[in-house]
Amino acid sequence: MSIKENSEIKQIKGEEGAEIKQYFSPQNTSNKISYSLAQFLLESGKKTKLHKIKSSEIYYILEGKAELKIDEELFELKKDDSAHVPPNSKQFIKNIGTGNLRFLCIVEPAWKQEDDEILE
Repeated sequence: MSIKENSEIKQIKGEEGAEIKQYFSPQNTSNKISYSLAQFLLESGKKTKLHKIKSSEIYYILEGKAELKIDEELFELKKDDSAHVPPNSKQFIKNIGTGNLRFLCIVEPAWKQEDDEILE
């Protein structure tokens, strides 16, 4: 069993432009889960860089309002909305609200840097 206290998790700057807290991954859990779970934060008006990842992703909006681009489609998301991003999709997420955008991202199989390609 693994317990993660938010205050104990170091926030890092991701290559795609968001602040990230990595909660669970195969490397930091005792049962070697196959997915990863992280919380992202984007300030108002900011967006992640266009990128693609080899894994499947689920975004769950905790706070704020977002525009999510998946390949050529644009979606608007708000608190408590979720979205599935298929593997190898060109994507970015933008904060279109006035406050912070906070969202969870579940990646299956777990996120690895070598599987994530920045496209801009």
